[in-house]
Amino acid sequence: MKTSTLLLVAFSLAACVRTPDEQKIRQTIATMQQAVEAGAPRDFIFHVSADFSGDRGSVDREGLHNLLRVQVLRNEHVNVLLGPIEVELQGERATAKLTATLTGRGASTLPERLTVLSITSSWRRAGSAWECYNAQWEQKL
Repeated sequence: MKTSTLLLVAFSLAACVRTPDEQKIRQTIATMQQAVEAGAPRDFIFHVSADFSGDRGSVDREGLHNLLRVQVLRNEHVNVLLGPIEVELQGERATAKLTATLTGRGASTLPERLTVLSITSSWRRAGSAWECYNAQWEQKL
């Protein structure tokens, strides 16, 4: 078999490999983390459903977007460190549990603010992607 034929077969097989749903959710959470660190609340909220409910019903999608905007305005830079993400699939829905450590700083190089959150989020399939439709968080520190 020619090298070009082997490469074509290899690329065809690679294209057929489907990313597992659990990995898609982890990748989406990582993308959301990067959006917060980049100061881009709109990119974060893209992965949140229109009917989102959070913090035991006290925060909707717009409220979450506003919370993120405040953090971006309040801090020159926000760092987000995620602990291991535990994903449990239930058909077209999933639950993800994790700990997030957020630090915020102004002009100095040292963090001025620190928050540790325990987060449980609920996800549902939206086409080939996943979107967060509910989240509960508890401040640990």
